[in-house]
Amino acid sequence: MLPSESPSARSVVGVAGDLFAALRGESETLPRAESVVLVVIDGLGAISLRAHAGHARALTMGMTKRDVAYSVFPSTTAAALTSIVTGVWPGEHGLVGYRVLDPSRDVLVNQLSGWETDGIDPLTWQPASTIFERAAASGHASFAVGVAAYARSGFTKATLRGAEFVAATTPADRVATAYDLAERHPGSLVYCYLPEVDKAGHKHGVDSGEWVTALEDIDAALSARVPPGVGVLVTSDHGMVDVPANRQVVLEEEHLVGIRHVGGEPRMLHAYLHADADAAAVTARWRADLEGLADVITREDAIRLGLFGPMVTAAASSRIGDIMAVARGAGAVYDGTAADQRGRGMVGQHGALTPEERQVPLVRLGTFAR
Repeated sequence: MLPSESPSARSVVGVAGDLFAALRGESETLPRAESVVLVVIDGLGAISLRAHAGHARALTMGMTKRDVAYSVFPSTTAAALTSIVTGVWPGEHGLVGYRVLDPSRDVLVNQLSGWETDGIDPLTWQPASTIFERAAASGHASFAVGVAAYARSGFTKATLRGAEFVAATTPADRVATAYDLAERHPGSLVYCYLPEVDKAGHKHGVDSGEWVTALEDIDAALSARVPPGVGVLVTSDHGMVDVPANRQVVLEEEHLVGIRHVGGEPRMLHAYLHADADAAAVTARWRADLEGLADVITREDAIRLGLFGPMVTAAASSRIGDIMAVARGAGAVYDGTAADQRGRGMVGQHGALTPEERQVPLVRLGTFAR
């Protein structure tokens, strides 16, 4: 179950802090910059990027084996993006999956899009300070450039607080806006979010024409001239794998005896047991049912192994499933009793521990270019 990267491997957890240190000339890995831009391409794994290098020449030109980082566990947007902008692991910021248990109400909440509908307070549910709040406290302006629809979302309030949100329509518009803000505000920290590759991958799959087109559009945007003195770091929250129909397993009622909620997502399920359930028996049954498709691990083992990071708060622990099913290879596990089955139509998926999901690019542009 443990990730196999070396102890010296870069993690997305340290990216924002490194950028902020570069503003002060104190980074151990980046040269000093007058302003910095963090570009996050949602859903772009390093392995997929290299496989499509001919469609992403601006991103891959000069890219070496060192220009990668590793996402967190689970390798999903809510957990990983929050780790990128707070600089702490999911076990500390508390966003430990896509849908998790709110133990105070015994209901599942969606940590990406359900903040308003599920009644989650972004200021208390995600307590870690953001890099933007830390920048403001040090007198540095900060901006978040993204899609207008996300400007006032609960997830934005949880992860981008402290930054001034600036909306722009296309990837090219967003990159140009980010570069302009960095140039006009010396000493600033600018975040630029590009979700198009992730959306195309979920709907059509990696290697699809739609995915390649989305990658080409983003690469064209990032081929623009970087203003003098501005350092740009391009990374991602996670990659993804395509899940074929013959690798989908659906859990029906007989598989869910003793389980009151199934959260997470198909490549990393959180299962929450009834209070009187025999945890050992349910764990053994899931291991037998999912043998060869997924690794089944308990909350205690996951915390002991450090999968959610070196520190797990009491709040984060209470949101982690009693048991988890982490998909192997290109498989996915679905709750067949759930009312909403739309997720079974997704081609590209993520959340587990494969290199395709966890290895992400870490590309330097502008003043940071090697």
